Amino acid sequence: MNRKKLHDIIFEADTSKGKLFDVILLWAIVLSVGVVMLESVPGIKAEYGSLLRYIEYFFTGLFTLEYILRIIAVKRKSGYIFSFYGIIDLLAILPTFLELFIPGATSLMVIRVLRLLRVIRVLKLVSFIQEASVLKNALWGARNKILLFLGAVLVLVTLLGTMVYIVEHGENGFTSIPRSIYWAIVTVTTVGYGDIAPVTVLGQTLASIIMLIGYAIIAVPTGIIGSELVVANNHTPNTNTQVCDNCNADKHDDDAKYCNQCGELL
Repeated sequence: MNRKKLHDIIFEADTSKGKLFDVILLWAIVLSVGVVMLESVPGIKAEYGSLLRYIEYFFTGLFTLEYILRIIAVKRKSGYIFSFYGIIDLLAILPTFLELFIPGATSLMVIRVLRLLRVIRVLKLVSFIQEASVLKNALWGARNKILLFLGAVLVLVTLLGTMVYIVEHGENGFTSIPRSIYWAIVTVTTVGYGDIAPVTVLGQTLASIIMLIGYAIIAVPTGIIGSELVVANNHTPNTNTQVCDNCNADKHDDDAKYCNQCGELL
C-alpha cells in the first residue's frame, strides 16, 4: 500500500475504508478507557488485574502502531507530530511505557478519551461541526474580555480575603492570607463549602457583601459569551473536514481545492 492510500484510510472519512478504520479506532479508544476505569476499582483489580493489564498492553500496542502509521502517512512528519491530535495520540500511549519506571502512571491513560473528539470528523455530523465552530469562534472572540474579567475577579478576591483575614484576627480558620483568599474564592463563586466561616459581626458583613457580589459576577461571563455567540452565529461556519496530505491541516473552506497552509492539492 502506498503512502497516499494509507493517508486516505487513516486521515480521511470520506471513503468506506477510512470510515471503517476510524470507527474501529473509536471503539478501541472507548474500550481502552473502560479498561483503565475498571482497573481503578480495587475489587475488580484484585480479581482480574492480570487480565486487564494484558488487555491494556494490547491496546497500547495497537495505538502505538496507529501512531507510527500516521507519521508514515504524512509528507511533513512534524506537521502531524506537533499538531493537537498528534500530541494527544502520543500522550495516549506514553503512560503504559512510563509505568515501567513510574508505578501508577497508567491511570493517565484516561487521556485517551480526548481522542474521541475525532468522532465529529468520522461521522461527518455537519450540524455538530457547525455548532462546534460557532462555539469555538465565540470563545476565541471573547478571550480578551474573559481574561480581563478573571483578572478583576482575582484582584477582588485577594483584597476581600485579606480584609477578612485582618477582621477575623487570623482566627476561626482564617490562619493565613492565602487561606482567607481561598475562602473568598469559595464564597464569591457561591460554592460555599462551609469548612471555614467568619464569626465576627464585621467579618459576617463582609461575607454578605461577597455573596451578593458573587451573584452579580456569575452573570458577567454569561453575557460576554452570549454576545459573542450572536456574532459568531451570523457567520457561516466552515464544515470542510478534509485533511491536507502534506501538512495535516484541516481548516479549509468548503470549496477549497488547495491547502490554505502549504498550497498542496487537496
